[in-house]
Amino acid sequence: MVFRETQITDIKQMQVVRHSVKENVLSDPALVPDSDVEDFITNRGKGWVCEIDGAVVGFAIADLKENNIWALFMHPDHEAKGIGKVLHRLMLDWYFSQTKEKVWLGTAPNSRAEKFYRMQGWKEVGVHGKGEIKFEMDIDTWTLTPTPIL
Repeated sequence: MVFRETQITDIKQMQVVRHSVKENVLSDPALVPDSDVEDFITNRGKGWVCEIDGAVVGFAIADLKENNIWALFMHPDHEAKGIGKVLHRLMLDWYFSQTKEKVWLGTAPNSRAEKFYRMQGWKEVGVHGKGEIKFEMDIDTWTLTPTPIL
């Protein structure tokens, strides 16, 4: 298992992971073209991947321009192994090393992602988009969050 910063050459495999998820499914995969992913990992923020045997099995992307988490997705075959927690830690450690601004995200209600974010200390602050739960994280809460162990 290898965790590292995302490279442009990872985008195709990241899209495979994104399109494999069972929750927070894109209604139209064309809504997130490769060019958007490239912009988020090279200009707007930064991303991380987890590879197993050379294949990307999960990824996370933070956006400094909008102060949000743009993506955190795991291939269904690799869920519940702690990989998401490590990607989450890498992403938020980096985010708060760049800014002290709160970070937000939206996710579907009653999903595994909702439970995950609550367990990581995110605070529900309202509704976003088409009925998603809007969560926020601040630096003070983040610094008190334990580091995951794989």
